[in-house]
Amino acid sequence: MYTTQGPILSGVDLRDMLRQHIIGRSLACMARAAERRRVSLDSGFVVNAQPNGDVAAYRTTIRAAVAGFYGPLPAGPHTAPPPVTEVSRFEKRGYRLENVLFDSFPGWQVNATVYVPLDCAPPFPAVVVPVGHSGKQFESYQAPAQFFARCGYLVVTFDPPGQAGEKRPGNDHFVDGVRAYLVGESSSRYFVADALRCIDYLATRPDVDLSRGVAMTGVSGGGTTTTLAALLDARITVTGPSCCLTPLADLDITQCYAGCPETHMWRRYTEGIDEVDLLCAAVPTPTLLMAGEYDEVFRIADTRRLAGEVATFYDRADAGERFAFFVDRAGHGYTLAQAREFVRFMDRWLRATPNCPLPDLPDESFRLDPDDELRCHPRADVNMRSLTLARARALEATRDRDAGRIRAAAAAIAGVAGPIGRPAAVEGTPFRVWTHDWQSLLLRPERGIELPATFLCPPGGPHGAILHLDDGGRHRLLYRHGLLARAIGFLEREPAGLAALTVDLRGWGDSAPAMYPYEMASWGGLDRYVAYATAALGDPIMGMRTRDALAALAYLHSRPDVDGPRIVVSGCGLAGVIALFVAAIDAAVAAVVTWDSPVSFRALLEEPDYTWPADAFIPNVLLHFDLPELAASLPCPVRMVNLRDGRGRPAQPADVSAGAPAGEADADAAIVAALRDLSLGAARSTSAKE
Repeated sequence: MYTTQGPILSGVDLRDMLRQHIIGRSLACMARAAERRRVSLDSGFVVNAQPNGDVAAYRTTIRAAVAGFYGPLPAGPHTAPPPVTEVSRFEKRGYRLENVLFDSFPGWQVNATVYVPLDCAPPFPAVVVPVGHSGKQFESYQAPAQFFARCGYLVVTFDPPGQAGEKRPGNDHFVDGVRAYLVGESSSRYFVADALRCIDYLATRPDVDLSRGVAMTGVSGGGTTTTLAALLDARITVTGPSCCLTPLADLDITQCYAGCPETHMWRRYTEGIDEVDLLCAAVPTPTLLMAGEYDEVFRIADTRRLAGEVATFYDRADAGERFAFFVDRAGHGYTLAQAREFVRFMDRWLRATPNCPLPDLPDESFRLDPDDELRCHPRADVNMRSLTLARARALEATRDRDAGRIRAAAAAIAGVAGPIGRPAAVEGTPFRVWTHDWQSLLLRPERGIELPATFLCPPGGPHGAILHLDDGGRHRLLYRHGLLARAIGFLEREPAGLAALTVDLRGWGDSAPAMYPYEMASWGGLDRYVAYATAALGDPIMGMRTRDALAALAYLHSRPDVDGPRIVVSGCGLAGVIALFVAAIDAAVAAVVTWDSPVSFRALLEEPDYTWPADAFIPNVLLHFDLPELAASLPCPVRMVNLRDGRGRPAQPADVSAGAPAGEADADAAIVAALRDLSLGAARSTSAKE
């Protein structure tokens, strides 16, 4: 290195730092989950294929954790039968299509298509077929459903929220699914509740025999729904997940596939709920795991490893014959070959008629029915977004607005249990540039995390200081005499006498993660991967960034050239949220200035097409407060300029503390004035809270 003013060489690859941190912590969770499975098998015993001892305790633990992801659901044997509206019927060769509607959540309609056998006498055994990231009109759902019906099974299939089916508006897996985090819910509840409600519907039909339970099978997301539902409802006695499972350590964690928010429930990794556990905890439920040898998403080598571990678990639990693994010479889809295999499996475990010959139905005899004949026309006004917004409004109406409680909740959400001390720091040599010394820094708040920072300070001191946080990078507002440079009086003959520490919190600025292969998919994205994975860790990325900012604040307090009581925390964009959290947790903050930040979390729910990244959706936050309540709880002056709505447009009021909006034309001047005045201690009396 030939310069003193350049950035300090990091000991980690900043482009991969955040991702490797997440991967390492996630793998540690999966290692603990594997050890729990090992211990349960080593100590467990079974009687007549019913797990006892530690195997039973293990199964109870996993099932309880999965149930905890959802809380009470409006489906299951404890609920009233659903009122049913029949939409249409169509007679086909060997089966009849019946399209019906019934509610799962209030006003949320399941658009079920029922395949009723015509060549067999009722009552029929039944199979529920949840649809994955697709629509029930496609081959992976129609062909198996037709085959099951022509083999004597009554079939119910239904669209998931969003995707290519009938339930699209407000139900996008990614755009709308992530919203549920804000109110302490998982969007998976809509997928699973619909599947369970289908069983409630089947129980109303006199032509269905549920005496031996019901089967459930699905491909991709439909297979995931199957494995989760089976742990919640004892009426599901046979399962057939297809093309949907690999150990989390593979696809989701080390391969960094963002997947969907519904499979990344709050604390799932920390609870140790691996995909392996979803099948092992189902023991002794008969399970046929199916996979495509050429699956484009779930690599067959990874699925084979999972199947091997599950088979061992079933064997050790004296239920080995109840688990089977079928590999189809196909890609990512549910084929007729899989359907034939699953009928054989159902014949044995649901019908108790093993070795029953299958009807002679060659592949070419199947034809897809027209889309129009599968339509149910469900309501569009009740959807994931509307239900989450209703939940947010209900929480808002009943929240305790005590300032101390709100600040304590902010600390808990950020994972702060006590004071955060000065981080280890590598300090470059100060370099005089006009009125200030420029000093490059590298802050190390925890092992494996390094935060590039820049400190600007005039001679002498101690000085008031600004801790600046920016989701666009620490130097964005220094460049070419930017807003932050103007605020500290850079280039002024009579400088304001202010210092500034601007720092890249993890994942922002120089530490923004490099792109990985799965982020080429249209549903991928760096923000989605980070948001989903850290939610599953139970440590949201915004909490991590808050701790980074608190460590930077502690460093600033440790400097003799800084006057601690005159430190103002500023943040723009999403970093404005971090600035509010920091001031809520550290009572020594003199003031807060934010701009171009979200006006509220509720605004992220109200806007159908929001523009904020997925990491803005902090899990559980609306259980405790929204941003206006957090700002009102702070014991220091707060200036919030140019607040933004869900689409990033100016929101009103734009200046919360002064009560008068600052339009975009004068926003920069208002921000510079606020930073100077509050840092110099001249504007405390302007705060509405004093």
